[in-house]
Parts: sequence; C-alpha cells; structure tokens
Amino acid sequence: MEVLKEKVEEEEAAEREEAAERAERVEKTRPAEVQKEEATLTQEMLRDLGKQLLEIQMPTPAEPPIVTKDTVDISNLPLSYKTNTLKEEHLLQVANNFSRQYSHLCPDRVPLFLQPLNECEVPKFVSTTIRPTLMPYPDLYNWDGCANFVSNFLTRVPLPDPLKPPSHLYSSTTVLKHQKGNCFDFSTLLCSMLLGAGYDAYCVNGYGSQALCNMDLTREVCPLTVTPKETVKKKEKAQPKKYTIKPPRDLTSRFEQEQEIKKQKEAKAQEEKRWWEEEEEHLLEAERAKPDPLHGLRVHCWVLVLLGKREVPESFFIDPFTGRSYSIQDDHFLGIESLWNHRNYWINMQDCRNCCKDLVFDLGDSVRWEYMLLGTDKPHLSLTEEEDEGMNDDNDTEDLDKENQDKSFDMPSSWVEQIDISPEGLCQCVFSAFSRTIPGLQEAFETHCLNGKKVLHYRRAQLEKWAPYLNSNGLVCRLTTYEDLECTKILEIKEWYQNREDMLELKHINNSTSLHTDYFRPGHPRALHVHSYKSMEPENDRVMEFYETARVDGLIKWEETPRTMTQYYQGRPDFLSYRHINFGPRFKKLTLTSTESNPRPILKITERFSRNPAKPADEDVAERVFLISEERIQLRYHCRDDYITASKREFLQRSEVDSKGNKIIMTSDVCISFEVEPMEHTKKLLYQYETMMHLKNEEKLSKHQAWESELEVLEILKLREEEEEAHILNISIYDTKRNEKSKEYREAMERVMHEEHLRQVEAQLDYLAPFLAQLPPGEKLTRVQAVHLKDACLGDFKQRLIDKANLIQARFEKENQELQKKQQWYQENQVTLTPEDEDLYLSYCSQAMFRIRILEQRLNRHKELAPLKYLALEEKLYKDPRLAEFLKVFA
Repeated sequence: MEVLKEKVEEEEAAEREEAAERAERVEKTRPAEVQKEEATLTQEMLRDLGKQLLEIQMPTPAEPPIVTKDTVDISNLPLSYKTNTLKEEHLLQVANNFSRQYSHLCPDRVPLFLQPLNECEVPKFVSTTIRPTLMPYPDLYNWDGCANFVSNFLTRVPLPDPLKPPSHLYSSTTVLKHQKGNCFDFSTLLCSMLLGAGYDAYCVNGYGSQALCNMDLTREVCPLTVTPKETVKKKEKAQPKKYTIKPPRDLTSRFEQEQEIKKQKEAKAQEEKRWWEEEEEHLLEAERAKPDPLHGLRVHCWVLVLLGKREVPESFFIDPFTGRSYSIQDDHFLGIESLWNHRNYWINMQDCRNCCKDLVFDLGDSVRWEYMLLGTDKPHLSLTEEEDEGMNDDNDTEDLDKENQDKSFDMPSSWVEQIDISPEGLCQCVFSAFSRTIPGLQEAFETHCLNGKKVLHYRRAQLEKWAPYLNSNGLVCRLTTYEDLECTKILEIKEWYQNREDMLELKHINNSTSLHTDYFRPGHPRALHVHSYKSMEPENDRVMEFYETARVDGLIKWEETPRTMTQYYQGRPDFLSYRHINFGPRFKKLTLTSTESNPRPILKITERFSRNPAKPADEDVAERVFLISEERIQLRYHCRDDYITASKREFLQRSEVDSKGNKIIMTSDVCISFEVEPMEHTKKLLYQYETMMHLKNEEKLSKHQAWESELEVLEILKLREEEEEAHILNISIYDTKRNEKSKEYREAMERVMHEEHLRQVEAQLDYLAPFLAQLPPGEKLTRVQAVHLKDACLGDFKQRLIDKANLIQARFEKENQELQKKQQWYQENQVTLTPEDEDLYLSYCSQAMFRIRILEQRLNRHKELAPLKYLALEEKLYKDPRLAEFLKVFA
C-alpha cells in the first residue's frame, strides 16, 4: 500500500511540472500585440470579467477536525485507545486480506471503509468502535428517544470530502465529550445505544441526497405541523328484518341537510384548492432548485433497524442528523456500499440503480450480502425439502461444523470505554455557560443540545428547542409557522413549557386572528384547562375550559362576550347544565376593582336543567328564563317519553302591595300556563303563588351567582397576569442541585455534623498536655508534681471561665451604653427627624434589645454552668490514670 501511494504522488508531481512548463511555453509564444490588447480593458470587458468571477464557486475550507492534539489529552485516554491487542492485529490483517480480494474482484467499486484511524491515530476495525450500551434513562429505552437525543445533543460537522468516507472514526465517548461529529460518528453512537436497547441495528455506509447529507430540512414539512388522521369507523348497517316495526318518520328538515351538505362541499373545495396551491408552490420550488452535480456520489452514513427484535414490524432507516425514521424505499437513500454492527461486516452485492427500493436485507444470503467473518448469527434463506434432507445427514453436518470451527474468527470486544451520559463520564461536555444553570447527575442528559439550544428550519416553519430550566419562563420548544416560503410573514406560534408552577403546557398564538390559546395541565389553582382570548382586558371575547373533577360547582366551560356570559355545568346536584346571561350597557368604564361597585345591568338569565328521574316530567323544569327587564319568568318543563310537546308556564311579576299599601290578591291572569294534559290535574292559585315566590328567590340567587362569576373571572385574569410576570418554575424534591430548600436543609445538616465532629475532637483533646510539656522529658512523675499539675490545670480553667464571663459582661455593658446614647440622641432630635430616620431608629433599637437580651441569657447560663464544668474537670483529673495513684489520698 505504501509503494502504491508513493507512485501516485510521483505521477501527480510530474503532471504538475509538465503543466507549468506548457503554460510558460504558451506565454512565450503569444504575440506582443495580443498582450498589448489585453493590457487595455474596456468597461464592458471589466463587467463581463466581474460576472465571470462571481460565477466561479470557490471551494469552502474544510471544517477543522473534531479532535486535535490541543483539544484531547491523549495521555488520559485508556490503553485500548492507543494500542491494539493481538486479536485486534489479527483482525486488521484479516480485514486487509478481505479488502485486497474485494478490490481484485470488484475493481470498479470504491474501497471499503474497514479500518479508519481513531483519535490516537491508531487503526481500528469499524465493528469494534461500536459499544452496545443501555442508558439508565427511561426516555432512551425506545429507538425514537435515542434518535432524538443523538440528533439534539450533537452538532453536525460535514465530511472533509463529501465523496469519500472520513479517514478517522472517533470513539463515542470522545464524540459525546465534544458534542459534535460527522454522520459516521452520529451513526456509531446511535447504533451503540440501539443495540444496548435490544434493537437489531446496523451502521450503513452509502450514498444520500444533498438534502439528507447537508441536513437541509427547508423542503420538508415539520412533523409538529402534521395532524394525525383520525380513523373513522364505519357503522355496519344492520340488515332489515322482514317483520320489524317501521321506524318513526324522520322529521328533520331536508333543506337544512342540503345546506349543511353544501357547506361541507364548499369547505372541501377550499381545502382542495389550498392543497393544489401548495402543490404548485412545491413544484415551482422544485423547478427553482438547482440540480445537484454530485447526485448519487455524496457519501452518507445512517442506521438500519431490521424487523424482529423489540417487536419491530418492518425494517426502516434512521437519519442520525434529524432523528427521523424513513422507509427503506425512500428516495433520499440512493445506494448502499456496506453495513456493519458489533459482530460482523457485510458488503452489498445488489444493484442500486433503483436506489434502495429493490434491496433485500437478508444478511444470511451470501449472494446478496458478502460477509467478512464466519459465524454470523443471521439466518440463512429457507431451503427446499431435498436440500433440507441432504443437510440432515449426520456426517455432513459434523464435517461442516469442523470446517466452520477452523475458519471462524470471533470479533474482539470493543476498544471503546463504557458510554456514560453523566458528568463523570462526559467531564466537560456541558459548557460553563450552561453548567451554571443545570448542574447535577443528569445535567448532560438534560441539555439535549449544544449549549442547551437548537434551531431547525423546515418548509414554512422554524423549530427552536431549549433544555429544561434554561429559560426562566420554562420555555422548551417553539414552533413558528410562516405563510410564505421565504419565512417573512408569521402565521402562528406554538410554545411548549415545562415545570411551570401555573401548570402552563402550551401557548398557541394565531397572528391572523390575534387569538391566544393557553393549555394547562391538571393542578392549576383555578382548575383551568384551556383559556382562549384576544385580550386580557375583562368583558372581551374569551373562552375558559376547566377540569370538571377539580371544581365543586361542576363548571366545565365558560364563554364571555362584551354583552353575554355563558356557563356549562356537569354533575351538579340541582341538575343545572347551562346558564346564559345577557347584560345591558355599562354606564361607567370598567376597571379590575370596580365590578363590585359598578356591576353590569342584567337583562336576561336563561338556565337549563338535565332530567331529574325522581320527579315527573310535568314538574321537572327543563328551561327557566328570567326576563328581568320585562319582569317576567318563563318555565318550560321536560317532555314526557311518549309526547312531542312539553308543558309551559309564564309568570308576571307583581309587587305584593299596590301604591296605596293594599295587598294584591293573586289572580289567574298572573300565571299563563299550557298543560299537555289539562284534564289530569290543575294547579290551584296557592300552588302558583308559592311557585312564583320561589322563582323570585331563585332569580335573586341567579343574579348573585352571575355577579360572583364576574368577580371570579376578574380574579382569574389577575392571577394569570401575576403568573406571567413571575413564571415560577417547579423543582422536584429529588433535584438536590436546583431545589433551594433541599439544598439549605442539606447544608444545615452538614453544618450540624461538622459541629458535632468538632465537639468530639475537642472532647478527645488531652487537657494535661500543656502542663506535662513543662516537665523535664523522661522524668518520672512524683506526687508533688501531680498535685501541682492538678492545681495548675484547675486554676487555668477557672481563670478561663472568669475571662469568658468578663468578656460577656463587657459586651453587655457596651451594648447598653450604645443603646443609651442612641436613645439620648433621639430625645434631642425627635422634632426634626423624618419618618425614614424614625424607622431606622426603631429597627436599631429592636436589634440592640435583641443583642442585649441574648448577651444577658448567655451570661446567666455561663454563671450556672461554670461551677458544674469546674467540678466535672476536677472529677476527670482525679480519674485520670496518670494522676489517679498520686491523688487517691485527696479523693
């Protein structure tokens, strides 16, 4: 290989020398007149030359390598990164032999991607770079979670040469540490995670489209904008029986049905028109797009997941850059050279003229897939019965087993360290600007993106992602949809939030209608579920939906317009299901605090009730209308099961006394009624009078409830404004780094333990050491010296107790003197003091009195404990083994 490389370099140098000599000869042979003509350039020639220069596309400089000597300290890497074992060297020899045979048999195909260099410039076989690892996070147990993490966590670096595989393939630990890599690095990490999660995954070396290789999503539709199609189950029509009773006549209006069908057709036509317009724009965009001169030659690496394991129904591709899954027949994937996993390496021997649509991914078929190592665990193709019978021969089977055992070669274990997404494993994977925001064990996993933010551009959409807790308002995702392809006119904005104390989950802003819609998770203080509004000012168009099980009054929906208010209920004991209130014009302008003193005049209240099975239909009210401006009350009762009409009553409200103070007698014209069955029972005047008095009380109660509803809406709006200004985030009690209360409690416990440790160390100190050091070394202790030691130790301890008492007393007297001086100053300047000075004086006095009281308590406590401490030390001295035998007489 080295000899061939030297020959190629010599030939290239010779060609360059010949080209230089040829250019010199041409320059010499050119006539002088031509040279003079070229020396004088006109303005038109200059413009043409400028246009030609603009059309020249300069090659962009290659991206700097991911790993350099300055970024990686090779001395800290394990030995497996720097050297190869004997088994790995043997594997590299096998790979070289396999590559030579392949080049000889298939000279028209590109060289195989078998043994690239790692970060230590050591050749490693590609299969040994894959390290199957199961991550300790539930979100990474499925393929979509792993793909999204890899695509978000790493930053794409283009290949140095888009027509060739890279010369280096780094370990997944290094890629995770630097959070960037090319498509081969992405696929290696993703394949390692999928294999650890139990999937049958492979890295694929092939060719992709320009948009796939460059991660160009501007022609793709954002997945968040696609609404899943709802499957409508068709109702099976029951076959009519011969002797069944004829159904009742359909009384619905055919005209209304025709109008509804007409509206649906118009809506469908508009939808089709919009779809055709989008298709035309898409075609125009495709026409404007320049053809790729390198179509079919761009090298790309992706991941293949075969069916079978983890209940995968069909095989599919995963693009590591975007984390999206594709069908194996997708047009973005133009061909496959080879694929590999942690056990073997396969070469594609099938024709890729029709991209990957006709490929058969049966890796046990040696005709379609040439494998490098024997002992592959892929099943072979199904055999015929005759071949199967021939294979059952015992002797043939034993011979085949012996032959395979002689030729088989086991893949060595991976040289890469265990992949660990944690601060210990990634070291400095999270940059300092973000590590201040997200520390802790899961900080590397929670970042998801480099520096915690990632922006993706789709067709008419832009998707922004943030890590949790990076934004102070809890924003983690924002989808901006545009009207035009240039992305200049914003159509709508969707923002997703996490860990909000107000339980806000999604905020949808429609710019065309100026409609704001907020979605909340369960747990909001007001049980809000959805809040749609155009303005946060009261008495405007808005809709509020509530969680039905979280409210005592059963309110599930609340609608408001400038003149109406509608409430929907469910599960109430009084069977109220609907209330509609009509308001009159307000004479004074509304403020957030003026509703109680300036209520809107109520003109009409309509209430509807569900059926109460405990009452007869003629006595169970279905609808109740309070016409307050007209002083009338209308009642409509529920309809009987076998009837098509319902009973109705209307009451005319009258005062109980007239203008002269005489009582008004109840007459029959006060109540106008329609009875379905008037012959069954008739209501007397007493019953009508009691009903009317009851309805008057109900009217007062409904008006009071309407007023309370207005107050509640104002409170909700005020609460929402406060929540938007504060946007406090919830922190789990298990998150010890972010939870301030947990952090303070832990620090307090550590401080208490430290103080306890100091007390124990102090208790273990030798109180006789300073006095024993005064004696001559090596001299035996006498009784006189022992008595002297005891007296000296007790005297020193007594003096320290006295000094401590004097110190506390001095501080106590000093605080008293300063307080007296401050009080005297206050008496002298009391008249000229400002309120701020008085507040400062009062706070100083409060603090001074607190310090004085504490010092007084400490002094009293010291006086109580000092004799006890003295006696305890004296007892210890008598029991000390060094003095006990000399002090027995004095004990």
